[in-house]
Amino acid sequence: MDVTETPSQLAVRLARDPADLAAVQRLRWQVFVEELGARSATAVEGLEADAFDNLCDHLLVTDQEPGSGEQRVVGTYRLLRESVARRHGGFYSAGEFDLSPLFGIGDDQSGELLELGRSCVLPAYRTSQTIALLWRGISQYLAMHRVRCLFGCASFAGTDPAVHAAGLSYLAHRCLAPVDRRPGILPGKGIPLERLPAGSYDERSALIGLPPLVKGYMRAGACFGEGAYVDHDFSTIDVCVILPIERISSRYANRFHVAA
Repeated sequence: MDVTETPSQLAVRLARDPADLAAVQRLRWQVFVEELGARSATAVEGLEADAFDNLCDHLLVTDQEPGSGEQRVVGTYRLLRESVARRHGGFYSAGEFDLSPLFGIGDDQSGELLELGRSCVLPAYRTSQTIALLWRGISQYLAMHRVRCLFGCASFAGTDPAVHAAGLSYLAHRCLAPVDRRPGILPGKGIPLERLPAGSYDERSALIGLPPLVKGYMRAGACFGEGAYVDHDFSTIDVCVILPIERISSRYANRFHVAA
């Protein structure tokens, strides 16, 4: 995958070596553990890591100081292809959701599923430019591999469903995947998405209040699975995002180099 650079010294590429992976894990520690208060099971202080890291490709955005050869990792996405997951025990999201409906998505069954996860960006770099670079990197990755559907978990901050009752209910009422292609929360693992009856809340306010990543997926054409997972280790409520390639909206099609 080629490096894509911008005039501001930001660039996007895949991790190339153990040093890159360690930089990604340090970034995740800064964001998930230090900033958001997650509890990491890693044995190494300062690195947020798990058993999936060595199986995945890691997309990273770097910032290079003018006149310096040093590159700082400021944003990342973790990418796990179906062919790799099948050889090594499955997807990360399978610990929260029943993913079996996803295996029927797409007319060309030789294409792969691609799980997106562990997305984070340093606070100072949470700009449209950084997000656009991450999506551009995903686009380049799709060009390298035959992918028929993107999916993964997106999170609401905190573990109290009442705080996000309107947003979760909006997804349940307006944004669910078709029944035959809808992952569901594993038995005993989560909560219903619908927290409030339809018509009992302000849908516009609920939409505005959704997490930025959730809204970004929605603008691209994503739909959602049934139920939500309360992740006490990461202090989040996770929903399952599904984005078949053929559903990608015209606004995002050029970023992914696919037909809308």
